[in-house]
Amino acid sequence: MLIPSTFSIVGFDPVGPAWGIAVASKFPAVGAVVPWAKAGSGAVATQSFANTTFGPGGLEKMASGTPAGASLEELLSGDEGREHRQVGMVDPLGAAATFTGADCMPWAGGKTGRHFAVQGNILTGPEVVEAMAATFVQARGDLPDRLLAALTAGDRSGGDRRGRQSAAILVVKAGAGYGGFNDRWIDYRVDDHPAPVERLAELLELHRLYFEKSAPEDRLALQGDVVMHLKEILTRLGLYTGAATGELDPVASKALEAFIGNDNFEDRTDFKQGWIDRPVYEFLLRKHAPRSGPQPDPVQEH
Repeated sequence: MLIPSTFSIVGFDPVGPAWGIAVASKFPAVGAVVPWAKAGSGAVATQSFANTTFGPGGLEKMASGTPAGASLEELLSGDEGREHRQVGMVDPLGAAATFTGADCMPWAGGKTGRHFAVQGNILTGPEVVEAMAATFVQARGDLPDRLLAALTAGDRSGGDRRGRQSAAILVVKAGAGYGGFNDRWIDYRVDDHPAPVERLAELLELHRLYFEKSAPEDRLALQGDVVMHLKEILTRLGLYTGAATGELDPVASKALEAFIGNDNFEDRTDFKQGWIDRPVYEFLLRKHAPRSGPQPDPVQEH
């Protein structure tokens, strides 16, 4: 039997509010086993011979008003394998609880603080949990950023002593899912990778790029050098044959609009208003840069 030996953090952010889990392990597809969360109910990480009924069961108990600590004890009281389990929970108000059974493989342990619970087993040592807890407390940004920062700190402190294989992050907030139809704000998994936490960070960066928007002051007008460099990309891709000038003529505009749509950046570009978000523009420059020769400097764009 494969053992999901794991280090994880369960956290809460009252601004939102939001609940989430970040987890990593020398175990395939840890994100399919450990993290459970529901907006307004809380979040659960169940690991070490994981009893996956603790996910939905814990969320149901906490949603009914039972605090995280009491909910956790109720779950464990009916589990004959409790001494092999490891669980972390945060409830709707952010109260946290963690449990490490006496028979979990060393090093194993956990720590709670304001709005978070950290736990891990088969770790290189307690420094993994300590680094994760300290980083979550000190980190700035929204809940996904803080959870990922804590997971990265645990990974860099040694993590799972057997090595690396998978990682996941799940963060929920009411109405934050795609189109506002559900609560899955962030839901990414790296199921089998030599550096899963690093890859998870890349996926979160891509999520921000595709689904967030820049402030109005960080938008670039579709004119001048911006248009010229975008035309150069279109030319290299065989999508445009006109002159690489700074004027967005109708032919270039049609080609650029199709190109932007193909890369799924319609929500971060407005052709009627004549702007493109700077992070998207800079990403396109990097992604479609010429193989050799001078590179355009996005910092110079205005």
